[in-house]
Amino acid sequence: MTLGEIRERFKNGAIDKQTYIDQMHKVHEALFAYADLLGDTEISSIEIRDGEVLVTLRSPELRVLVNRTDKRTAPIEAINFGIYEKDDSAMMLRLIGPGSHILDIGANIGWYAMRLARLIPDSQIAAFEPVPQTYQQLTRNLGLNDLSNVEAFNFGFSDRPGTIDLFFDPEVSVRASLARLVETDCSRRVACRFRTVDDFVEERSCRVDFIKCDVEGAELLVFRGALQTLGRDKPVVFTEMLRKWTAKFAYHPNDIIQLFGKLGYACYTVDGVMLRRIDQVTESTIETNFFFLHQEAHAALQAELAQDTP
Repeated sequence: MTLGEIRERFKNGAIDKQTYIDQMHKVHEALFAYADLLGDTEISSIEIRDGEVLVTLRSPELRVLVNRTDKRTAPIEAINFGIYEKDDSAMMLRLIGPGSHILDIGANIGWYAMRLARLIPDSQIAAFEPVPQTYQQLTRNLGLNDLSNVEAFNFGFSDRPGTIDLFFDPEVSVRASLARLVETDCSRRVACRFRTVDDFVEERSCRVDFIKCDVEGAELLVFRGALQTLGRDKPVVFTEMLRKWTAKFAYHPNDIIQLFGKLGYACYTVDGVMLRRIDQVTESTIETNFFFLHQEAHAALQAELAQDTP
């Protein structure tokens, strides 16, 4: 029974005042259960406001809105599991230099963009989120934290420009994809605008030092539209490569490794505090997030952080 239902029963005379107090007290115990739980997470506080809930991160200190319907939104993941992608986040900070220009492709609510903006205050970050509903949450989060070094864009990237339908599930917004990844009753089509990275970078006349790309299986399409930028600027790239999602687009993660290999890059995954080279993804590969470093442009980073090739 919800708080509202208990209150309504009291208002309607279905329960007396003492029963109402007792029943509400049991529900309110959840407030203290959260207080006990937060000690083992990267969330320092939960704020309940009129009609919405926010969390505050410990380090860096950031305020993030919690989506009521989204089961896998980053702040809920942090509460559920203690910390959100700890090792990958730490490695990013070691690979991104001061004053870097960063593209966050598939920014969702801005979790990565905001953390990088706060921790690398002289960086310039462009955050891309094509789904209008999620983009609104992204811009609200940026406004809550007064992050002047992040610019949000309501479009995505692919290998060609145009307006294309995305499959979007409001209960799992991070699963928005150009392909129908799973069959759910909540999934719906949303028309979204797409460009190529090369066109965007040329239009803005900017260099790119770091790319984070997480677009639920369509990563190869993004990189095919970024070949000029990758070849010229040689940014460090952090990307998801999940076999079950890439299969929906009729390619394998090894196709991305081969594409980057032709550009002089090597593929790595995080192993503790170091990078371990991955020459190919196999059925025994359990990692899903990978870094690409250019073997000449990032030679110093590889010497510092990369283990010997297995």
